[in-house]
Amino acid sequence: MGTSRNVERRTILKAAGASAAALGLAATTGCGGDSGTSADGTVTIRYSWWGADERAKKINQTIKLFEKKYPKIKVKTDFQDYVSFWEKFQTQAAGGNPPDVFQNAVTFLRKYDKRSVLLDLKPQIDAGTLSLDNFRAGVTKVGEVDGKQLGVPVGSNTMALVIDKKVFQKAGVEPATGWTWDDYFKALKTIHDKTKVPGDTGYFSIMYLYDLYLRQNGKAFYTKDGLGFDKADLTEWWQDGYSRVKAGIITDPKTVEQDRPKSSLSAGHGASEFTWDNFTVRYTAEGSSEYGLAPIPTMDGKHTGQYLASLMLSASARTSHPKEVAQFINFMVHDPEVGKIMGYDRGILASTQQYDAFKPTDPVNKEIAQYEADTARAGVLGTITPHPSGADTIEAAFLRIGGDLAQGKTKPSAAVKQFFDESQAAFQA
Repeated sequence: MGTSRNVERRTILKAAGASAAALGLAATTGCGGDSGTSADGTVTIRYSWWGADERAKKINQTIKLFEKKYPKIKVKTDFQDYVSFWEKFQTQAAGGNPPDVFQNAVTFLRKYDKRSVLLDLKPQIDAGTLSLDNFRAGVTKVGEVDGKQLGVPVGSNTMALVIDKKVFQKAGVEPATGWTWDDYFKALKTIHDKTKVPGDTGYFSIMYLYDLYLRQNGKAFYTKDGLGFDKADLTEWWQDGYSRVKAGIITDPKTVEQDRPKSSLSAGHGASEFTWDNFTVRYTAEGSSEYGLAPIPTMDGKHTGQYLASLMLSASARTSHPKEVAQFINFMVHDPEVGKIMGYDRGILASTQQYDAFKPTDPVNKEIAQYEADTARAGVLGTITPHPSGADTIEAAFLRIGGDLAQGKTKPSAAVKQFFDESQAAFQA
């Protein structure tokens, strides 16, 4: 299941995404084609996702396992980068021809449920075709909307703070569980003063982080039907962030733009960045320093506002093969061999069978697994904030307008008004 300077949305996948044709995939798992049933009773379903080449290679390995176990079900695949995926999906959904099963995220559940695109999987669960047993605590709730099961998680993650360990050590700053926002901002200044490296790459335009901050203060980014905060709340948040950019302790947004598709953290132009915990592998691949996970700052030293988000598999309400789709989803979320192949590509594995089957051997993935285990053990995880229809548009607006503010293209008051105006329009669309 996102994104924040949502690396999945804006950077990793957009930069590394490719079409299935570019991989030269076999015809049995090629793009396009309609779902259907052949003369011998073989059923074909279409499966689409967003991701980079490496994800596609892994998923196609898992499909071979599935087709071996279910020889009467064939799977045609299609994948793009994040932006292209949703552009294509929207066109397919509007035309009444979405894929039978597809990768999904909480941001889109209400949007496409409202348009009657998503299949309620509860009948297949009740029939025993699809199981919601043996999942890590709380994960399956992410796919529930108004009593319907619209998605089943394949992996979970939570927001974290990724740090450049060498820069933090050089500055003599050591993040600790329970540190406050005041502690964090003091740390950013210390880092900048002692190393001349900005302490953070731009926290204040990350929607999911602001959601945590609001949750720490008894609010949330969303209610069921709208925004869960007012203009005064956002003005304070954005004015505070803008002031820190001007003070030099936040990376200059022009530098952030120049560094793309790399992160300014891995480019050495920032010492920390808020993102999803399983994205830590990205910084290790891009950068030359040593990166690790640090706790989310708090208001009271305890409540972080964190929750488990997830990537999930959803199905089309128009599929002609609900049973076969349910069998496919069930296999993909429970089969241990699938877990071994996928690893933490889509987050920490959601089902206990797959979680137990995959044993990370590299330091980065071990740290990711330990971070989630420690966070769960701390008892701070809550229920994910509901995302109303239009949340995808609102997330993009938050990132874009926050970036304009950081660059001085607009003032905090004007930025806040623009965001609320665009949000209202998104809710009504």
